[in-house]
Amino acid sequence: MCGISGLFGNADSSITAAMASCISHRGPDGISSFSEHIDGGLVALSHSRLSIIDLSGSKQPILSDNSSVLVQNGEIYNYKNIKSEISNFPWRTNGDAEVILALHDKYNLNPNIPNSVPIGKLNNIIRHTPNYSDINNPASKHNIWVSKLDGVFGFSIWNPLKRELILARDPMGVKPLFRTILRDGSLMFASEIKAFFMHPDFIPKPDILSLHARLSYEYTVDNTTLFEGVSQVSPGTVETWSMDSNGRAVLTGVSTYSKDIISPSKIWTPSKHAKILLNSLESSVDDRLMSDVPIGIVLSGGLDSSLIAALSKNIANNSGIAAPECWTIAGSEDNPDFLAAQFVAQENDLKLNSSIMDDNIFWEELPKFSYYGEELDLSVLFWQPLFSHMSKSVKVGLCGQGADELHAGYSRFKNIKKHSNIIKERLNLIDNDVLPEIHSGPGMPWKDKNIFLGENYDTLQKTLQFEIDRGQLSNFQLRLADRHSMCFGMEVRVPFLGKKHRDESHKIPMDWKISDSTEKMALREAAKLSGLPSRIINRPKMPAGTATSPSLFNSFMNELKPHAKEWAHDYGILTEQLLKQPDMAIGLRLFHSIHLTQRDNPPTNKNTLDILDDVSLWPS
Repeated sequence: MCGISGLFGNADSSITAAMASCISHRGPDGISSFSEHIDGGLVALSHSRLSIIDLSGSKQPILSDNSSVLVQNGEIYNYKNIKSEISNFPWRTNGDAEVILALHDKYNLNPNIPNSVPIGKLNNIIRHTPNYSDINNPASKHNIWVSKLDGVFGFSIWNPLKRELILARDPMGVKPLFRTILRDGSLMFASEIKAFFMHPDFIPKPDILSLHARLSYEYTVDNTTLFEGVSQVSPGTVETWSMDSNGRAVLTGVSTYSKDIISPSKIWTPSKHAKILLNSLESSVDDRLMSDVPIGIVLSGGLDSSLIAALSKNIANNSGIAAPECWTIAGSEDNPDFLAAQFVAQENDLKLNSSIMDDNIFWEELPKFSYYGEELDLSVLFWQPLFSHMSKSVKVGLCGQGADELHAGYSRFKNIKKHSNIIKERLNLIDNDVLPEIHSGPGMPWKDKNIFLGENYDTLQKTLQFEIDRGQLSNFQLRLADRHSMCFGMEVRVPFLGKKHRDESHKIPMDWKISDSTEKMALREAAKLSGLPSRIINRPKMPAGTATSPSLFNSFMNELKPHAKEWAHDYGILTEQLLKQPDMAIGLRLFHSIHLTQRDNPPTNKNTLDILDDVSLWPS
């Protein structure tokens, strides 16, 4: 896992090196760059490497014989199979990233026929060709080979012969890839938004429309971010870019190569299907144990992480290798999650590394949490000390994220109507007439213009599909795991989101996902075959964050709630939402101070209260 960054257009190659340095926490094992002048401008790519596979080789950017250049953030779990199928490629590394370049070269038709210089039409801030979203647009020709990659990734390939820049992201959006257009029309992209701050022409501003959605849905929606003009490459999507005669980036194609569709079977029986479901997860865990460096397991004591731990132990035993160690954290030694994690480790004969959060952690560590997270989160602060602890011993961690989204693990799924009403109430606090324009469609920040109607929760199946499609998983849960592990130079893998397990999960009927009393019913049936103790299999879902450190978080909130109500009045049309969500008022204040207030360096080492008092004027 690594960090990538790039400039395409009227670029300065020295800036990409600064961008890579800014996110070097993602790749502390070395920074390398590539740049090339072309008619009209320049392409510059940089890579910050975290060495997981082929430790002494696989330095990026990687070049092929046809002069294509790759930078990648992520992992390709089936790379050995792909290498065996492409026998005539001149392999330069023993790692996984190079197979992306090999597939690109193999399937790149007519490589010596250059594309014409495009003429782009301006839409919002993006220039694009008239046919950029047609079914046979230039990006669509890459679907066949990108879909062969089984892994997690955000990558870019520059093909000078075709005058084409490719951006692509894995099917579930496990790995991030952000982009923005500068005033001169240049494209800038990176694994984290903070890298954009290295460009003198990038001025961070809040995206009011995205913030409204974030406060309503509790996660950023679609391809938006909290920064105006900064969007994401959509999960499961390939984009192609070229450059016009004035050195401006032009989007020539957007194509979806993968889309998860929930398609419940009419029949699901534990005696027949539980084993199939468990095997699909075990296969995913096995794939994610691929590593040339030590691996650990994030163990909360809940069903999901406990199942990952048990399967990892079984796989290790069958392979004759040492089982991964486990890590857990809590606000106190009598915390139920903490005790459950101890029990799971003991029952499975796994070494458990445990730690207790400091009483002052919210006052001392929230600034760093906000800086690296680039969002409004507060309650899930435990990720930072957990990964800090783990990273001293391992470079890779397995966790249980994704299970709740696939198997209906959240309490809100038990009463969809109530959840829907809450969202509608939040959305209705702002009149749509005063909101900025919604830019929707392929390559745009929003998928459609219906997001603010709140009509997305008629049934459980529709709700689960909506949350997968619109960002609950990729923009919240997966972002948390990525940012707060990578800030310590550690990679987190998510076995529940392996393709085999996703496919099996999508077949489960809704009445086997959740009932009035029990969530993740089918998964619990599968877990019975894993050897996990029944007291863990039957444990109810506990909310992350508040469950990990309830007293610490409540104490922090009780002290700051009066201030939160005062701060809420500084944020214009967002005020009414923030008054009803004091934790988000604090989160926005932190975000405002750290990311939107002009300083030479982010004040991450200051006390939280000092930072909350030091903000610039909010744009009207």
